[in-house]
Amino acid sequence: MKLTNDNVIAPIRGQGFRILWERLKEHPLARIGPGLITGVADDDPSGIATYSQAGAQFGLNMLWTMPLAFPLMAAIQSMCGRIGRVTGKGLAANIKTTFPPAVLLVVVSLLLIANILNIAADVAAMGEVAELVTGFDRHLMTAFFVFGTLLLQVFIPYHRYVFFLKWLTFSLLAYAIVLFTVHVPWAEVATRTVWPKFQFNSTTAAVIVGIFGTTISPYLFFWQASEEVEDMLAQRDAVPLVLDGHAAVDELRRIRWDTWSGMLYSDITAYFIILATAVTLNVAGVRDIDTAAQAASALRPLAGDFAYTVFALGILGVGLIGVPVLAGSAGYALSEAMGWKSGLERKASDACGFYGVIAVSVLAGLVIQYSPISPMKALFWSAVINGVVAVPLMVVIIVLASMKSVMGEFTASRLIIALGWIATAVMGAAAVRMFIPG
Repeated sequence: MKLTNDNVIAPIRGQGFRILWERLKEHPLARIGPGLITGVADDDPSGIATYSQAGAQFGLNMLWTMPLAFPLMAAIQSMCGRIGRVTGKGLAANIKTTFPPAVLLVVVSLLLIANILNIAADVAAMGEVAELVTGFDRHLMTAFFVFGTLLLQVFIPYHRYVFFLKWLTFSLLAYAIVLFTVHVPWAEVATRTVWPKFQFNSTTAAVIVGIFGTTISPYLFFWQASEEVEDMLAQRDAVPLVLDGHAAVDELRRIRWDTWSGMLYSDITAYFIILATAVTLNVAGVRDIDTAAQAASALRPLAGDFAYTVFALGILGVGLIGVPVLAGSAGYALSEAMGWKSGLERKASDACGFYGVIAVSVLAGLVIQYSPISPMKALFWSAVINGVVAVPLMVVIIVLASMKSVMGEFTASRLIIALGWIATAVMGAAAVRMFIPG
């Protein structure tokens, strides 16, 4: 056999990639659970638009919402993770076996509609930002992101690409970096975080509703529970804790740390987004922001090209995480409700229904770009539906996490349950206020 550069170097390259992959799998980031990705997906492009509007419209006076939201969102998400790991089933599967069929039907139907509308808003924002950064047509870039994320989910096993999604979580640091490019009155920031000044009227209420609605969202509940099941199935000899509790101490400690740290990362980022837009857009008199891309564009003349570019790239990074989470949560919910095989580790041929839901959700989000429906209208209706479904779903989650018949000896603690009920009350008040005119 004649030796050439290709047949000598190719095996070395192949071995090099295998060594690199094995080293990456040993990286501490690879051992972080679903909480981190769930937290970052919470700050998706539509969420960034909401936080940017809050900062632009009210300045520093909406910073208080993030310290309040943190323990509430973390408590609900930790219950979802616990339910998944203890029972070995996703949220929809547990609802199916515990509650009347009507409960599952209503929750899953509303979730699917809300997720599709949210995907439409997110991919529109990503396309718009990509056009700003690259100069390519926004609709072309939107299609690129849609098909890219879809192919990734359908054809690449989850354990192979989830690690790279975790690296994308660093894109949230963009919003902290922006603060180094502008003047920040830190003493006033600290004061307004605990003692805000605003008049509570319908406009203020609408912004507060939007903040809590985008921070505590139903699709995150389904995603985290199902990803705990995925992680369990990926471990050799791992079984649901309700069947074998030997690993319970370590696993439940991991879920607590993973979830609370992931939600803290998400919450701090949202705080930084509100702060960054408050000290730039609000100070300059820019009070109305419709999209995340508008927020990035408005930053350019105020904070410079660097801040603008960093802010825009952050939107793309979290969008690449948020869209798969939205589509994946829809796939898990409907598949568990229908009794279909599901899981991002399965081949497409083994879980046709599951991947079909993902494909339809993402492609429907793309189709909306070419319909008379405005992406911002899609975002509005997504928020309305999430507000409707979040409260009863949170009640269901708390009940599930409290039931010994479901959780065995691993029911949630009284503190977590109490925080869950407070979160439900806050979201309930927000949802009611959303439907009160004036």
